[in-house]
Amino acid sequence: MSFSVSDERIDLSLVEKRARSVAHLFVDRVAKTPEAEAFRFPRGRDWESVTWAQTDARVRDLAAGLVALGIQSEQRVAITSNTRYEWVIADLAVMLAGAATTAIYPTTSDSDLIYIMADSQSRVAFAEDDAQIAKLRANRSALPEVAKVVTFAGTADGDWVISLEDLEKLGEAELARVPSVVDDRIGSIEPQHLATLIYTSGTTGRPKGVRLSHDNWTYEAAAVHAVGILGPEDLQFLWLPLAHVLGKVLLTLPMQIGFPTALDGRPGKIIDNLAVISPTFMGAAPRIFEKAHAKITTTVRAEGGIKAMLFDWAIGIGRQVAVRRAEGRSTSPLLTAQYLLADNLVLNKLQAMFGGRIRFFISGSAKLDKDIAEWFDAAGLLILDGYGLTESSAASFVNRPGAYAFGSVGWAVPGTEVQIAHDGEILLRGPGIMDGYHNLPVDTAEAIDPDGWLHTGDIGNLDERGFLRITDRKKDLFKTSNGKHVAPSIMEAIFKGVCPYASQLIVHGEGRSYVTALITLDAETMAAWAKENGMPRMPYAKLVGTPEVRELVKGYVGQLNAQLNHWEEIKKFIILDKDLSIEDGDLTPSMKLKRKVVANKHMDELDTLYSVANTRKPRDKHGSGPAGARGESV
Repeated sequence: MSFSVSDERIDLSLVEKRARSVAHLFVDRVAKTPEAEAFRFPRGRDWESVTWAQTDARVRDLAAGLVALGIQSEQRVAITSNTRYEWVIADLAVMLAGAATTAIYPTTSDSDLIYIMADSQSRVAFAEDDAQIAKLRANRSALPEVAKVVTFAGTADGDWVISLEDLEKLGEAELARVPSVVDDRIGSIEPQHLATLIYTSGTTGRPKGVRLSHDNWTYEAAAVHAVGILGPEDLQFLWLPLAHVLGKVLLTLPMQIGFPTALDGRPGKIIDNLAVISPTFMGAAPRIFEKAHAKITTTVRAEGGIKAMLFDWAIGIGRQVAVRRAEGRSTSPLLTAQYLLADNLVLNKLQAMFGGRIRFFISGSAKLDKDIAEWFDAAGLLILDGYGLTESSAASFVNRPGAYAFGSVGWAVPGTEVQIAHDGEILLRGPGIMDGYHNLPVDTAEAIDPDGWLHTGDIGNLDERGFLRITDRKKDLFKTSNGKHVAPSIMEAIFKGVCPYASQLIVHGEGRSYVTALITLDAETMAAWAKENGMPRMPYAKLVGTPEVRELVKGYVGQLNAQLNHWEEIKKFIILDKDLSIEDGDLTPSMKLKRKVVANKHMDELDTLYSVANTRKPRDKHGSGPAGARGESV
């Protein structure tokens, strides 16, 4: 079955007349609105703002500096840094120089860093600070092709490592020598030239370099623009990693549409920044919304009394209005009056926490629980879930403010085709599909068939309105020994919606007689719970092994099970004494769960959940099971 969206108003001319390259897109934006605000970013305790013309001046110097260092057309230049303004101008400089960016997460391990730098043949590396310089310097012998490191905020040595200002001076000299050098490079760029190498963080094996062309990026920007959900009057807050494909799309959109972007990649500052910036939209991973939902609801519950009752009433009224709004139905005069009161007393205060001007959030990277999305919508904070892969340049599907369905990822963006294979796999085709995997022709042929369809590896279906719903990753689906299919990611998303203390749920049961799980809890919300329950300052590892916490979690697992088929129900679980992390290899840099890696790491503990001995009460020094937490039956 194939499907293409036709029942929405879109401006296809924007897609058909898209810019020739990212460099052309940027130059066009500078010409259209030179004095308009382009970016703002923290500088000490204040925020600094720059126009498109100011950004252009620095970018041209940096681009010429790269040319002076010998960078040729489509040669790779790496960036290893958190999200910040310098990342943006470095990437734009690479684009204007006709080269290609190798995007690297600053949390990348030394072994993967060496692999990515070598596989991409990157000739220059932009490094954020001394920590990133140290990683490169420690592996310099394995990086013979890296001629120069340019640091944003680290220590330059005047030799192998130079500052951003040093690169600008090289560019100024090159422009004095050949004034047309940057314009000449821009003029030579073709739509299919390589623009970016993004290495999939993958849950297994070596990362693969996804080759994304200039046309991939300009198509994505034009397609989202054509949908008409964003305009020049919007203000974006961008904190997502720019080494992630969604972050890169959100960095390309402002050049197409013309709105300003506030940049700060520190996750711990998100809520503070929202209040200061007051953006109209922001992209985020589901974990951000899960944590915000958990913090708000647990705080209100702890206060109890009339305040909690008023909060629940207001959210209930908000849900009724939200449902009618989503279905295109009007509200009765009584419900309208109730909503105005609820908004005045409660809901507008929730909105103020996020800056007070949010029109919508965009969620991507992982599955967002339907209940959490509905809760935010009830509060007047719409979350538009979307879908795409690195291999499809991220934005393949997205819900619209005027047409959305919670639990779905919306409609395809203009120009993208979708087909559901006989086994339920989602296939995509269109201008957003990658050129292929770098240096991996066999893997490329396996991913993209002769007809141009990208085999996503995701299982899903299209409903009667054309909304795409994702079931799970094809490789993550499993069968129990009874032959019953289980989709772990749906279960994990539901659990995070019902349990405000949850951090991760790892569903296990392939080839087993029943389903079990590993559970980790959020340290911050558990610390608040411990204080409220007479256990202040108890270490997390000890806290999660207490009978009180086991009973707390057992109740939420029961709530999860009530929404599942009987063969999917979690019969036993273990609460781990430590949350999962990128540093420990449990999560990818984009915060995706490495389900099989985590399960294999804790296989001994999981095995105990299937042993006869586990039917008796486990014992250890805390009265708990392996890893400081007991195997609990539900």
